[in-house]
Amino acid sequence: MSIEIKVPVLPESVADATIATWHVQPGESVTRDQNLVDIETDKVVLEVVAEADGQISEIQFGEGETVLGEQVIATLIPGAVEAKAEAPKADAAPAAEAAPAQEENNDALSPSVRRLIAEHNVDASKVKGTGVGGRITKEDVEKFVKSQGSSAAAAPVQVAAERSEKRVPMTRLRKTIANRLLEAKNSTAMLTTFNEINMKPIMDIRKQYKDIFEERHGVRLGFMSFYIKAVTEALKRFPEVNASIDGDDIVYHNYFDVSIAVSTPRGLVTPVLRDTDKMSLADIEKKVRELAIKGRDGKLTVEDMTGGNFTVTNGGVFGSLMSTPILNMPQSAILGMHAIKDRPMAVNGQVEILPMMYLALSYDHRIIDGRESVGFLVAIKDFLEDPTRLLLDL
Repeated sequence: MSIEIKVPVLPESVADATIATWHVQPGESVTRDQNLVDIETDKVVLEVVAEADGQISEIQFGEGETVLGEQVIATLIPGAVEAKAEAPKADAAPAAEAAPAQEENNDALSPSVRRLIAEHNVDASKVKGTGVGGRITKEDVEKFVKSQGSSAAAAPVQVAAERSEKRVPMTRLRKTIANRLLEAKNSTAMLTTFNEINMKPIMDIRKQYKDIFEERHGVRLGFMSFYIKAVTEALKRFPEVNASIDGDDIVYHNYFDVSIAVSTPRGLVTPVLRDTDKMSLADIEKKVRELAIKGRDGKLTVEDMTGGNFTVTNGGVFGSLMSTPILNMPQSAILGMHAIKDRPMAVNGQVEILPMMYLALSYDHRIIDGRESVGFLVAIKDFLEDPTRLLLDL
């Protein structure tokens, strides 16, 4: 009796999904818990695995097609599958069909591998796959690109390279990001206010306690935990910043769920830290690390991405000195952190070289006035320049 392979149950906020990558083909043998297909939603990529050993008999939806929750997309015939019979001796006709088969296998690429191939304009058919079933991995592409670079250095090109371009469809996540950013720009009265922070007190604390902290908690003491703590305390003092607009109503949240912007191979995502007011610095660092790893590996779940009342984004890790972050709808504000740079500053009438960082708070002026926005940003500045305030609740 055959087993139906179905799309997982989709959350209420997700209407449909798209077949991203098939890792198997009809007639191919599979083992229990083997990943069969990646299904992309507006927020995450879902993996569908085999329920039992068997053979794929039919695939009903191809890559790029739209599917619904619990819809049947393929059929699996269970049971131990015998080794594939040896193919007939190659003659003219089968030899001609071998190339398309190889090309078809090379097309079964993960989103991160596809993106890497597009960035380097690599012909996937020329890359030798070392993954399961001969699939191409990121390491295979990087090795191929490196070898091509070496070959080019050893044998200078005699003919000028041809001008070319490549058209790649936007992924579902990228389209969702584009639509949400455009909605935020067009449907909110967005304004940005700036300030700067002397990061020396935080850097001194990290320098003094980082080894003890890592030994005790098993995670490194970074800047993000201080940012999240300062943001949480500031949100308590300015409830308008922790609120959102729903139609003609203002919804005030009595909990503190903070989204953090994470760059992944698929694009920028904002997983959520929940109840940050109840988390210690170590708890925050562990959760941030967990979400970053899940984002890198494409393992973020819909639950990880749902909710959030305020967002923190750190463009400083990429070298950004100053920016105006755009709202993460339906939230009413977002805080942008930036690169820490040594600059000459006037302190008590003397010039000192201090590690300074610019802050940028973008907010929806429909719900947050200038007094609240500036006060909120100054509160974060005070907390970070004098971390003792966080301990004494000042």
